[in-house]
Amino acid sequence: MLTPQSNGHLDDDSSAWWAIYTRHRHEKAVAEILARKNFEVFLPVYESIRRWSDRKMRITLPLFPGYVFVRGGLHRRLDVVSTPGVHMILFRGEQVAIIPDAEIGAIRRALDGSIRIVPHPFLQCGERVRVIRGSLEGLEGILVRKKNLCRLVLSVDLMAQSAALEIDASDVERVSSKGSGELSQTGSSAT
Repeated sequence: MLTPQSNGHLDDDSSAWWAIYTRHRHEKAVAEILARKNFEVFLPVYESIRRWSDRKMRITLPLFPGYVFVRGGLHRRLDVVSTPGVHMILFRGEQVAIIPDAEIGAIRRALDGSIRIVPHPFLQCGERVRVIRGSLEGLEGILVRKKNLCRLVLSVDLMAQSAALEIDASDVERVSSKGSGELSQTGSSAT
């Protein structure tokens, strides 16, 4: 088995995560079909309440619209791209692009917790912080403020997609390049 290369590419099959871009609103169907084809699939979802004039309904939506994660199985790419609803596999140049295990792990930990997580616009700027207490201790992301709430933004850089979860600003510390953290009570603003 080959391992991921340091440049973010895979030469052949491995146990690394990679991403599939799907047709609009086909994420769940693609994930189900690929799972039936014996692929290890990860489709992070969240619950949202939709309101109509006569009712409210709780629905489950993909956290990263248009994307499904797959682990390993690169030698079976034809099985993936021939799946109904699959648009393409994400590449960097001529190589299948990998998603770092740390990014998938951070999203899984956030989903396993009791804190509400929602999609968020991808951010490249803002305060990088680390959670210092609670079930998400050790996770790193970007702290932003929206209205009176603080949110920790988790990102998958390759796909330019992010998700945000509400967090108390006193539960995070600033991540500095020197490794020493200070408590961060402020973050960049988001609209």
